[in-house]
Amino acid sequence: MVHATIWKILESAEQRFACREAVLENAVEGALRRDYGEFARRVRARAGGWRALGIGRGDRVAILDWNTGAFLESYFAAAGLGAILTPLNHRLAVSEVHEILCDSGAELVLAARAFAEAVGALRSRASGVEHWLWCEDELDPRDVPFEPAHVAPDDVAQLYYTSGTTGRPKGVMLTHRNVCTHAEWAVRELQLTGADRWGHFAPMFHLADAWATFALTQVGGVHVMVPRFEADEAVERIERDKITLTNLIPTMLKRLVESPRARAARFTSLRVVLSGGAPISPALVRQVLEVLRCEYVQTYGMTETSPYLTLGILTEELRRLPPEEVLRLRARTGRPFGALELEVVDDSGRRVRADDREVGEIRVRGATVTPGYWKRPDETAKAIRDGWLHTGDLAVVDAHGLVNIVDRKKDMILSGGENVYSTEVENALYEHPGVLECAVFARPDATWGECVHAAVVLRPGASASARELIEFCRARIAAYKAPRTLEFLPELPRTGSGKISKQMLRARPQ
Repeated sequence: MVHATIWKILESAEQRFACREAVLENAVEGALRRDYGEFARRVRARAGGWRALGIGRGDRVAILDWNTGAFLESYFAAAGLGAILTPLNHRLAVSEVHEILCDSGAELVLAARAFAEAVGALRSRASGVEHWLWCEDELDPRDVPFEPAHVAPDDVAQLYYTSGTTGRPKGVMLTHRNVCTHAEWAVRELQLTGADRWGHFAPMFHLADAWATFALTQVGGVHVMVPRFEADEAVERIERDKITLTNLIPTMLKRLVESPRARAARFTSLRVVLSGGAPISPALVRQVLEVLRCEYVQTYGMTETSPYLTLGILTEELRRLPPEEVLRLRARTGRPFGALELEVVDDSGRRVRADDREVGEIRVRGATVTPGYWKRPDETAKAIRDGWLHTGDLAVVDAHGLVNIVDRKKDMILSGGENVYSTEVENALYEHPGVLECAVFARPDATWGECVHAAVVLRPGASASARELIEFCRARIAAYKAPRTLEFLPELPRTGSGKISKQMLRARPQ
């Protein structure tokens, strides 16, 4: 049964799992363990303190924090008040955070003392914020009465802002229905139980991790809080804290499996690792399976869909295919998540053929899809047409019904009249043993209109020339798809969520 509101998820967990461990947090003094009874009392105390400041239904509460118990509590505290939680990306500049605070109209900012310098700069600029609190402020988690606000399922629960690398950031509204439906579908799809221990490695301001806040609480699982991701520490935490599943974006996953400590680890508790946020190469999937020795699930999602749209969970029939074919299928984007309706359509709205060749745009509709963008009716109307959210992602569909993204619409390269999909070129580059990371994008060309350009980061100690890598690609994909130009960089620029940013690469002077 789908809970009607986020607060109902907490109430149910408290009633059913009061004495079961809920949160494991490493504090300065040592590990802090809280059961669901204490966790719920702390949420009420936090919500009660905010209510005393005048925060109520529809008010925006912004939070600037690492992955901590305070962040976890705040998701539920805001829901209990009917307030709208606005997670802030701590990687953004002060000016960018200020813009989000102004756009959202936040009345309260909750921040970790680690961000005191940024908070000081913001307080002198964000005059609309009435209250500033520290996450570390002591709570009085006595069992005092707290009457939750009356909240409707379609009330907005959270406001997530895009990274802003493509222009002014937009606030994506997610309702209680969006969040709770996604949690229920995740429980079913991933077979989550109270025995699961989720590693909060990806940032909680991003839905790559935040969705687990609700799904794990629904089944009474344990939230293992990890403030910041470091590969060696992640290996230690997985083993020591008996983490059973987590989600890592491909760049984090790559660092994890290439950690020398990972090669020596046993990972006996780990049952599933999910990855999403960017396409993944079959070579990296192979490495994950070899090193982590657990189930791997490719995911695809968007903030606008709470986030998952697809999961790469293969049927038993597909698992019986030859190993190389199974590996190839594991790296595909997957099949629709939960009861979400998903189509890949051409420009006229016709579904593409399931031949793994015809390319179309992914569009979706269902209970986990955003109602729109905060105070942006025009942007909402552009994205949601005739009830369908148009994702801007280009994909193919195979005979098994599995979707595979080939590119973002804006990243597709048109060279000499031929469509070149950057993901295919990147996968070819990743087969080279010297390539650590790469990004393929278009550069203007007087002859071809656009040419294929690659930015590459080599592994430490590796050497390769541009000509060598270009010829390496030509041996694996059509010549017109191979990079015409290639540059080596010490690192690739990233968005606030950790994804490689082609927008930043394109914007650099040539």
